[in-house]
Amino acid sequence: MYAIIENGSKQYKVAVGDTVKFEKLDAEVGATVEFNVLLVSDEAGIKVGKDAEAFKATGEVLKQDKSKKVIVFKYKAKKNERKKQGHRQPFTAVKITEIVAK
Repeated sequence: MYAIIENGSKQYKVAVGDTVKFEKLDAEVGATVEFNVLLVSDEAGIKVGKDAEAFKATGEVLKQDKSKKVIVFKYKAKKNERKKQGHRQPFTAVKITEIVAK
């Protein structure tokens, strides 16, 4: 069984037991979070739309962290202009605990 869930403006394919890295959520480590379900696939088939709204996906927050550093280097040729920046995107790791009907 798997589901397509929505968080922010992104969609993720998850199954029970999966660990997913979401954009930073406002939740403490150990807290439970719920997600909107857009599609559910199980033994009975695929459910979308109103049928999928009857389901909910629940997960447990494992950690709040930052991803690996990405180097951003901008320059203009022949002008001696250079700018080097690093960026670490914050994320929240969530373990999906259940996908059940509401």
